[in-house]
Amino acid sequence: MSTSTRRGGSGPTLPRGGGAGAARQSTLREHNLAVVLERVIGAHAVGTPLSRSGIAGEVGLARATVSDLVDRLIGARLVTELDPLTSPGAGRPAVPLAPTARSVVGLGLSVGTDHLAALVVDLTGLTVTQRVVEADLRGRDPAETLAQLAELAADARRAVLAQGMVVAGACVALPGLVSRESARLRYAPNLGWQDLGVDTALHAHPDLASLPVTAANDADLAARTEVEERRRRERAPVEEQSYLFVYGAVGIGSAVVLGGQVFGGLHGWSGEIGHVLVDPKGPPCHCGSDGCLEPYAGREALATCAGLPLDTSVQALAHAAAAPGPVADAVAAAGASLGQAAATVVNVVDVDEVVLGGIYAPLFAGLAPTVLAELERRALIARWSSIRLTKAVGGTNAAARGAALVVLDDVVADPSRWLGGPT
Repeated sequence: MSTSTRRGGSGPTLPRGGGAGAARQSTLREHNLAVVLERVIGAHAVGTPLSRSGIAGEVGLARATVSDLVDRLIGARLVTELDPLTSPGAGRPAVPLAPTARSVVGLGLSVGTDHLAALVVDLTGLTVTQRVVEADLRGRDPAETLAQLAELAADARRAVLAQGMVVAGACVALPGLVSRESARLRYAPNLGWQDLGVDTALHAHPDLASLPVTAANDADLAARTEVEERRRRERAPVEEQSYLFVYGAVGIGSAVVLGGQVFGGLHGWSGEIGHVLVDPKGPPCHCGSDGCLEPYAGREALATCAGLPLDTSVQALAHAAAAPGPVADAVAAAGASLGQAAATVVNVVDVDEVVLGGIYAPLFAGLAPTVLAELERRALIARWSSIRLTKAVGGTNAAARGAALVVLDDVVADPSRWLGGPT
């Protein structure tokens, strides 16, 4: 979890240098609390928990200062001490630190064209509980859908509250343009929704009335999960992760990850690769334009091209695409269009890796040859450096999980709010 940005399209959350005046002592202490908590969480994520002295050495603070900050974080139930390490030498054994499990948690919510989801994650990265409802939500009354989401969220929150956990807030993943300044959905073409206050809808539920609610684009949030899962599974340092993340569903979104941070753009609307032009004479898109990528490589476009029902599952598509035939041909054709659009973005943002997530992860074997062929043909970087195509590791419900992680990013960025007293 980052202490420098709130992922999913938000801006900086920690004090930055270069201000007009000197930092107040309390501001510096709040900053140091965040730095220490981030190091505890980061070290634990890669399986190498640090002691107080280890953190002091890494962040450049005095051990006494770090020890005091750690004690405050322990009192706030954000950090816990593990069993001391045995040491053959003299002196007290080091005591490793870890984020406290099942204490302060984030609630991630997701609205897709075919599902609603609620997922709770704790500071250790554990999914505490989740609820998923599958349904066709296109054309459905948004008030009815958001009321159902609110009940799903309230049920998940009640479950963790009963176990002594505290829900820091909720974030909603949405398949469209979401305002950076508020939890307001501007436009979701595949749902047929526009100008909706998601926070207002959730706050109408009595069990959620006081819960902080934000919202962000689903592809951005799925990319946030990808960053975290790569750090945990592959020990890939966050700051070394830079790639184009492509998130396939009925629609197609993407996110540009630079140094482990999701680039949100000026308004938080970057990454709409599904509406990159593939053919100006192509079929109409739900966005109102013609020839976008979505009608060529979205889930329903794949099913239509393969001669299958629109509600064919991704698993069924992947199974059928494993053998030569019309489904494999449809997937390969979608891959060619996807590669063309991805190459356009790669040429603009200058990254050397494309990650396929969402429905494209299970379809990766069938998509990869044509996607990579187009990238190598059209991406200028391929002339001088290899360009990589990889399968996402974020798994299912990546957008909802990323939403929960964004809530916890805010906890890490400002842990002083959880101390229960002056800092």
